[in-house]
Amino acid sequence: MAWIILLIAGFAEIGGILALKASEGLSRLKPTIFAIVFGGLSFYLLSVALKELPLSTGYAVWTGIGAVGSVLFGMWIYKEPKTAARLFFIALIVTGVVGLRFF
Repeated sequence: MAWIILLIAGFAEIGGILALKASEGLSRLKPTIFAIVFGGLSFYLLSVALKELPLSTGYAVWTGIGAVGSVLFGMWIYKEPKTAARLFFIALIVTGVVGLRFF
């Protein structure tokens, strides 16, 4: 169950970072509120998952989900560059996260 909670925490982290970008430096009220809510939810769920998971594994997986999600959404929504190098290094992060889960 801790892994499912951690996965949800990672998705909440992605939602929080997307809202943070939309808040334009916390100058827009609705996206700022969403950033705070999703960020708080993400931290809360991470803390719940860490009751059962090792700190290093839980934090690395949570950060990896947030990093990969933010890059992929940045490419999709904000038309950030989709270079082979960026995709390769994102694949390395995904490989690391999967490796931490199973090993």
